Order: sequence, then C-alpha cells, then structure tokens
Amino acid sequence: MNVRRRLIPAAAATAVAALGLGSLTACSGDSAAAANTSKFDVVASFYPMTFLAEQIGADHVHVTSLTSPGQEPHDLELSTRQIADLQETDAVLYLKNLQPSVDDAVAQSPVKTKIDAASLTTLEEHGNEVGSHSAAHDTHPGEESGGKDPHIWLDPVRYAQVAEGVGDAFAKADPAHAADYRKNTAKLVGKLDALNFRFEQNLAHPKTKVFITTHAAFGYLAERYGLTEEAINGLDPESEPSAARVKDLEELAKADGATTVFYETLVSDKTARTVAGDAGLKTDVLDPIEGITAKSRGKDYFAVQEANLKALQQSLGTK
Repeated sequence: MNVRRRLIPAAAATAVAALGLGSLTACSGDSAAAANTSKFDVVASFYPMTFLAEQIGADHVHVTSLTSPGQEPHDLELSTRQIADLQETDAVLYLKNLQPSVDDAVAQSPVKTKIDAASLTTLEEHGNEVGSHSAAHDTHPGEESGGKDPHIWLDPVRYAQVAEGVGDAFAKADPAHAADYRKNTAKLVGKLDALNFRFEQNLAHPKTKVFITTHAAFGYLAERYGLTEEAINGLDPESEPSAARVKDLEELAKADGATTVFYETLVSDKTARTVAGDAGLKTDVLDPIEGITAKSRGKDYFAVQEANLKALQQSLGTK
C-alpha cells in the first residue's frame, strides 16, 4: 500500500539487489521485507505485536515481523534490509524499551503511523520478585532493583488494552477498512476477556501462591491473579544469578511450598535444572510467548496461554 516504494528508481533497486537485500520473502508474519502490496503494510517488532496486527488487520493487512521465530527478541539486531523496511512501511507496531535496536530504527523512520504498545497501557517496575506475596519477604541479597517491565502481553487484561489501541490506530491510518478493524478488535478483546476469566477461575484457590521462573517475565500475570513470581534472573533472561539468590530460592521453596522451577522455550534450561536439582524441585515450561516455534505448546498466543494455565495449575496445586 505504501506508495513511497513505488517511487524508488530502477537504478537504486538494482543496487539493493546487488547487495543481496532484495530477495527476501514477504510472507505475513515472517521476518521478511515489507512488501509493496495493495494492503495496509505493517512491520511488527516481535510475535506478540505480530499476532495483534494479524488478528486485528486480518485480510486487509500485510504483516512482517522483525524477529524470526525462535530468535530471542531481547537480542535482536536489525539488518540493513529491516531498517529499510521501517522507512517504507505504512505502519510499525512495536514495544518500546524491549528491543533497543528497534527503538532506534523507529525513531529515525519517517513512517507516519508509529504504534508503541507500551503507551497503550500502564507499565510497572518489577524486579526478581513480583506479586501479592512479595511484601512479606525481605529484599534478597543480589536481587535486581527492577525496571519498567515490558511483558504486558502475558496479562490478558493489559494485552486487551493494547489491542484496543492498535485497532484505533489501524482505523485512523486506513479509514477505508475502519469498520472491519473495529469489529476484529472487539472479537479479539472478547477472546482475551474469556481467557482472563479462565485464569481467574482456575487459579482462584491454590495451595501455594508462589512460582519460580528463570526469567522475570510473569510479573503482570502474577499480580493479576494474586500470585507471586520469584525469578532466578531479572528482566534480562541471559543474566547470571548470584549464589545468594539461588540459596534464597531454595529456602523460599521450602517455606512457601513452591514445587516447580519454570523455564522457557527460547532460552537454555540449564539454570532451571541446576536450581531445581539442588532444591529437590520439578521443572516445567512456562512460556513467555516471545516467539512461536515447533517447541511451543501451541500454535498461537491463546493455545500457549492455555498451556501456561495448565502448568500453573499443576505447580500451584489448584487441581
């Protein structure tokens, strides 16, 4: 849909091709070149943003993702081609402060419709320990003081707020299809409301409210449902925990009845298995849904969230 691409001179296009940048596939949801299509072209930063764009835009949008399936989004470095895509697309949908390289490229892009998901809901500061039970604990030695937590999509309520903002932005930028965008947004928000209800009902009476993760991605989810997340690492999934932090977690598991150390699909499970082995705990997957791969317990956001709910039920003793 973006007409700027049509104005690129043939000589410039030839130069791009000579650099090996002009032959990427332009499939919806792929990390690919933003196509010059008759549709509303959207570049999304990573899977949760891609999913929103596809659900809300449906047949009216062509969506490309900057983050490939299986790639850890925190580590993303943009290619020359991807930066060019951000110059030529109709809209960009991203989550500020999650991927610095994306933030920098978006800031320099002339694209008119820049949708920052973080601006569509509220962000909180979270450290290693988040949730209703955390006030009862003293600060652990070596614990991160925290920062603005970007993992808003794991809370269905906040994700629904973002969806509504994205729907409004699409309707404003592409008014010819505004009615469909609003209809699709309402449908998506309804499904997120139903998911929130399922989490509320199934996590209402746990034997323990504490769960342990390798990566502090589930703070918003914990707060939403009256739980406490204790993370081995903080908001950075690759950071190394201190010996004091590991010891604290072993003691906490005994005191609070935590049964499981959760790890995720896009990051090594080595730390989780080490801590679990030392503390006599089980391990399982709790997926932060930063990307969908063959290892994911579902093919889309809703399927993986249902798998997360079952894992939490088993760990917390709600069934």
